[in-house]
Amino acid sequence: MHLVIDVRTATDHFPGIGRYIVSLASALAQVSPDLSISLLDDTSVSSTHLTLPELPRIACPVSPFSILQQWIVPKKLRKAGATLYHSPYYLMPYFSWVPTVLTCHDLIPLVYPQYFTSGQRLIFRLAHILALKAARKVIAVSHATKADLIRYFSVDPQRIAVIPEAADTCFQPQLPDRIAAVLRKYALPEKYVLYVGSNKPHKNLQRLIEAWKIVSFGIRGSGLGICQIPQSPVPNPQSPIKLVIAGHWDERYPEAKKLSEESGLKDKVLFIGPVEDFDLPALYSGAQLFVFPSLYEGFGLPVIEAMACGVPVLCSSVSSLPEVAGDAALLVDPQDVATLATAISQVLTDDGLRGQMREKGLRQSAQFSWKRTAQETLKVYTGVLTSER
Repeated sequence: MHLVIDVRTATDHFPGIGRYIVSLASALAQVSPDLSISLLDDTSVSSTHLTLPELPRIACPVSPFSILQQWIVPKKLRKAGATLYHSPYYLMPYFSWVPTVLTCHDLIPLVYPQYFTSGQRLIFRLAHILALKAARKVIAVSHATKADLIRYFSVDPQRIAVIPEAADTCFQPQLPDRIAAVLRKYALPEKYVLYVGSNKPHKNLQRLIEAWKIVSFGIRGSGLGICQIPQSPVPNPQSPIKLVIAGHWDERYPEAKKLSEESGLKDKVLFIGPVEDFDLPALYSGAQLFVFPSLYEGFGLPVIEAMACGVPVLCSSVSSLPEVAGDAALLVDPQDVATLATAISQVLTDDGLRGQMREKGLRQSAQFSWKRTAQETLKVYTGVLTSER
């Protein structure tokens, strides 16, 4: 087997997919050191936060968005003597003599079409039809994604292998000195609730801001779903805890930041933008709570990363998140602002509950590892090549 892994998505434009393919390539090299692996790399683009493993490179300076890849990539594969090609993205060569494995992460434009133009949805659908037809085997990162592939494209379930992602081994509880250094670096308070991710519409940040307004200005009632905003909200100076929103910020979606300012939360919500990978474990570890109210996730890697760092997790009860979080997180309806607000307050005010959630989270995250992901992926490769003979 001469495996060629397409790492052209290991750029800042693809933070999730890039992390996936880099972690997988590194783990494959470790679990199968005798395996011949080459990386198809766009040498014209580099990442500020991802480092490719030390493996042979095939220079391919053509973007996945370029139609030229339909001719250039197959030529590169043939010249390299590839016997198997793995693409982590649906924009790939659709007509190639090399057996192909495709990883599918999510189908957001089809599940939430209101966030995309008709043209974007059409291209997404057509590209997936071609990619799914070209692939000998499809890897879905969750059972939820597998179900979506069957629902929207009628993919034969036997062609889909569910292989989850995992947190990198660097994600583990950090020492107080390391946490303090990162808090100083990003000018963060000692106590904070954390969100890590993009600000795309399906991430549901506007509802998170609305819920944080309830938490910040006082909660009346008890139990999930009974909280209210007072008629004349007055910030509580005795409650210094803040909401920290970290991750790539897309200027096309300013709604969450605008809502924060209009709601009088400018000093209670901190938008810190992208965080260096080296700092993420400490940022997670220092949080009182990690909250992830996304409407849809193919996997939900930040949930596992936070759990691995010993942080209580509150996340949505939809798409892949229940299977990823198990019973270790507090699951809520992401469209119910009152429920989200009360759940946040419940965790913040109950030390015993936070302790239980930390322990459960550490156990849950330990069930996922890149070594296991690599081993399962290697079985897919072997199965594809065996069927080719």
